[in-house]
Amino acid sequence: MSAFKAIVIDKSDAGQNVGIREFDEADLMGGDVTIRVSHSTLNYKDGLALTGKAPVVRRFPMIPGVDFAGIVEASSNPEFKPGDAVVLNGWGLGETHLGAYAEKARVKGDWLIPLPQGLTAQQAMAVGTAGYTAMLCLMALERHGLRPDRGPAIVTGAVGGVGSVAVALLAQAGWHVIASTGRPEEADYLKGLGAAEILDRAELASPGRPLGKERWAAGVDTVGSTTLANVLSMTKYGGAIAACGLAGGMDLPTTVAPFILRNVALLGVDSVMAPKTLRLEAWNRIARELDHDKLAAMTSTIPLDGVLEAGREIVAGRIKGRVVVEIG
Repeated sequence: MSAFKAIVIDKSDAGQNVGIREFDEADLMGGDVTIRVSHSTLNYKDGLALTGKAPVVRRFPMIPGVDFAGIVEASSNPEFKPGDAVVLNGWGLGETHLGAYAEKARVKGDWLIPLPQGLTAQQAMAVGTAGYTAMLCLMALERHGLRPDRGPAIVTGAVGGVGSVAVALLAQAGWHVIASTGRPEEADYLKGLGAAEILDRAELASPGRPLGKERWAAGVDTVGSTTLANVLSMTKYGGAIAACGLAGGMDLPTTVAPFILRNVALLGVDSVMAPKTLRLEAWNRIARELDHDKLAAMTSTIPLDGVLEAGREIVAGRIKGRVVVEIG
């Protein structure tokens, strides 16, 4: 088919407008692989793009969506052939390159990885960028030499997508997980994923001291700002925090005290431009290590026409866990 259904963001003098419409295959951007998209997902970044709350989209018109799974329809890339099942995360998809909320996509083959053995397309998108980022955080902590016998690990924004998968992965790896959330009603949900303790995010939300009581050896932070500053101030000597999000803000009102007095490390984790070798390692580990029952427990599914409302909900902090978008 030359025309297909897609969510399209346009911009005019009156502002951003977004809706579902027919899109012509001839207007897809350059790339050596064309994919029939079957599934996508909803990340916080997607919510920001859909609502215009942050300047995620860099060109218009834009098809948003930073992740997809699908089947190769056409390829001039030697690594992929028609019929191959593939996954894509990041690389500017939905930001500078037409994205995933569409029945078709055309991309560079270098951006793709094969669908990991042991995962369906639906499960891969239940993981999505959020879960893949959570695994990158765990790998960063392990490369720093941290293991569960060093003490607890904290996860901030634990009910969100990255947080939910991080809780499950850390618990599966043997960590005593402290899940920080502002939604105490989700305590049972988090404990079902493997959290051993629930911490009210209010304890981390107000400006604290340069150094607090040592409480955890490692952590995954999705919030940033004052929350991350407090997490760092309470990290044990020689510990590290993997930072991958900014739901609370881009600022970091901290001091050098945790770094020079407790030898704490702040590990930045980016998923968008991660090299292919790192992507493959992360996805293969996800396929082996992430409990499929826990993944199902944190996942809900919506159709393409449910994405706009879900985008508003995720920005408002009302989405729990992971959301799969059924497209094809």
